[in-house]
Amino acid sequence: MEGQETKKRMLSGIQPSGDLHLGNYLGAIKNWADRAEDYECYYFMADMHTITVRQEPADLRKRSLNQLAQYIACGLDPEKNVLFLQSHVPAHAQLSWVLNCYTMFGELSRMTQFKDKSSKHKDNINAGLFTYPVLMAADILLYQPDYVPVGEDQKQHVEITRDIAQRFNSIYGDVFKIPEPFIAKTGARIYGLTTPGDKMSKSIPEGCVFLMDKPEDIARKFKRAITDSDSEHCVYFDREKKPGVANLMNIYSTITGKTYEEIEKEFDGKGYGVFKPAVGEVVIEQLRPIREEAERLIKDKAYLNDVYLQGAERAAYIANKTLRKVYKKIGFYQI
Repeated sequence: MEGQETKKRMLSGIQPSGDLHLGNYLGAIKNWADRAEDYECYYFMADMHTITVRQEPADLRKRSLNQLAQYIACGLDPEKNVLFLQSHVPAHAQLSWVLNCYTMFGELSRMTQFKDKSSKHKDNINAGLFTYPVLMAADILLYQPDYVPVGEDQKQHVEITRDIAQRFNSIYGDVFKIPEPFIAKTGARIYGLTTPGDKMSKSIPEGCVFLMDKPEDIARKFKRAITDSDSEHCVYFDREKKPGVANLMNIYSTITGKTYEEIEKEFDGKGYGVFKPAVGEVVIEQLRPIREEAERLIKDKAYLNDVYLQGAERAAYIANKTLRKVYKKIGFYQI
């Protein structure tokens, strides 16, 4: 990658714990594809993180391959981005153990995601759930990135990563680059179609539009989307009073590029019976080429395996340099 050495480095990952959805795409992945020209980008499938919750092994393997196909179909060119599977680079687990020994129990106790996941999986509150942020810190620090693209809800993980890195650096010198959270100005926060007060989530499939959904399923979900009890059925943006309508307007605006004022004029006097199917239609047309390309790629398993193999090699080259430096600093004897 010519000129790559002058670029700032960026890293992010998504768990293959379920199919990618419209929120993942409009909120993150759609913007990732544009960054390859300006940044050296590393994107991984965080399969090691998924096993804090019990997984069906065959399903996890399938999703790990399908998610890569969807990434590529969304515009992430494997020639311009390093795409890899977390478990293919052993340095993630190796650095995670070292960083566990430089992370305080109290820090982990304050992490909101542990409290949230513990309440949802009371029959399986394992140590991995508790130390999850340390593995995330290892994921990040291995690659010495300048930026980590995150949503507002993930900033806490970047903050603890910075704390761990600064603690390590204060003891051993300048080992880790201190990463900055990168919160994209253009990333849309998409809410559930049936739960407009909460982020779109695969755990509520009726309110979640998946990238691989068929057009008729997408249309049905938008027709059933919650709007509000306003008898006039007016289309205007008000996040507090009309969260359902505001969410649909946000989706329509993000895809078409139209302002809220333009959308209000377009649907003036037409009501929700016209508005909701119209939003569904632009989503169908936005996702159609992605779904068709992903379906084609999924059939080409040899190609996807080759992308993973090359991605792991490129990622491991950087990760192992960091790991060797860490091992040397802490006193592990090296041959």
